[in-house]
Amino acid sequence: MSLSSAYRTTQEWESVVGDQIRSARIANDMDQTALASAANVSIGALSNLERGKGSSLSTVIAVVRALNRTDWLEGLAPSVSVSPLRMLENSGTAPRRVRARRNSSRPDVEHR
Repeated sequence: MSLSSAYRTTQEWESVVGDQIRSARIANDMDQTALASAANVSIGALSNLERGKGSSLSTVIAVVRALNRTDWLEGLAPSVSVSPLRMLENSGTAPRRVRARRNSSRPDVEHR
């Protein structure tokens, strides 16, 4: 991610995503009516998405799926192949987990 990307506002990101959706739709030789129908969303919802005027996550996902670009979604939540905790444990720097013991000899504590 470029430094300028890190400082984009939510509205700027909506515009960027909308532009990418519109470009993908045009590259697939689809008009808004065809894409909205394929995604099972209204033309207004698709138009708002493309113009960066706000959209629900459900609409984004439906449109991205209809464009066969689920790779965009996969990029949002990549699968974890290595556990960060496992890496720490293997490096020897992870804190040891210590299980607390019950003190059954305390008369003031009632056990159930």
